[in-house]
Amino acid sequence: MRKKSKNPPRTMKYYRSTKSGAGMTRAGVKKYRRDNPGSKLKTAVTGKVKPGSKAAKRRKAFCARSKSWTGPRGKAARRRWKC
Repeated sequence: MRKKSKNPPRTMKYYRSTKSGAGMTRAGVKKYRRDNPGSKLKTAVTGKVKPGSKAAKRRKAFCARSKSWTGPRGKAARRRWKC
């Protein structure tokens, strides 16, 4: 009997490339939440949002937190979040 590997299959993509906006993919967030019960991790707010909505507040908080991210991945993530 073979031991089951804890590593994810190589075909799954859990992180986005810098070109496509950096950060975790939907599959990556699902896997993280499966591995860490009780986690409240969510994907990026990328679409249009109503001013003052929960999503708009999440975006505003992320943008404030990530102001100093000057590297290529940080810039890509901020662009994806529309900061």
